[in-house]
Amino acid sequence: MTDVAREREAIVAAVDRIADRLADEKAYLTELDSAIGDADHGTNVSRGFGAAREAVVEADDASAEDLVKTVGMTLVSEVGGAAGPLYGGSFMHASGELEEGVTAASTVAFGEAFLEKVRDRGGAEVGAKTMVDAITPAVHTYKKSIEQDDLPPLAALAKAVDAAERGVDFTLPIRATKGRASYLGWRSVGHQDPGATSTLFILEEIHATAEEYLNGEGERDASSPSTPDDGEGE
Repeated sequence: MTDVAREREAIVAAVDRIADRLADEKAYLTELDSAIGDADHGTNVSRGFGAAREAVVEADDASAEDLVKTVGMTLVSEVGGAAGPLYGGSFMHASGELEEGVTAASTVAFGEAFLEKVRDRGGAEVGAKTMVDAITPAVHTYKKSIEQDDLPPLAALAKAVDAAERGVDFTLPIRATKGRASYLGWRSVGHQDPGATSTLFILEEIHATAEEYLNGEGERDASSPSTPDDGEGE
């Protein structure tokens, strides 16, 4: 199997895993969104990634860049509310970083481009109680692990998942200042953000897929950075 074919197979497998996971977690995500949002996040992301799974399977011989762009376009067209433009638009924007294939450097660039687009489109920063609280520490930790700590991509991705998990926990005690949850003011305190949670689920399935396709070593490390924006500028 060529490198291009293997990349394609891995991306299709990742989307398949994500679709299954979000379908399994649909009720939980809806429960989280019921407390501080429109109660539709679980349904929306499950439907969107289910459609994306069908789209990438039908995209024969597509490159990594085109497959990820297809995921983004499908999410934009299938997912309502804020999640469609945020997830879909960011996948589309960041897909260009995979033009030369999936490498440690290109995935760092992909993560940074994805985060940039989420911030631009949603206008949120860390501490606003949004998906940014999970994406930001994940991207910063992944970049630091690759570029400064010289870890293999699989180990770096494991640390990114751990950082995202702490980002999700970080959303629980803070007050929402962006999105529909912000309408609740202080009543949003004590509720976990559904967008940050679905981001963690997606990263966990990408990591699980990478474990199948990469030969490197990497176990999740509970001792990696502990605050949501750790890793930046270190």
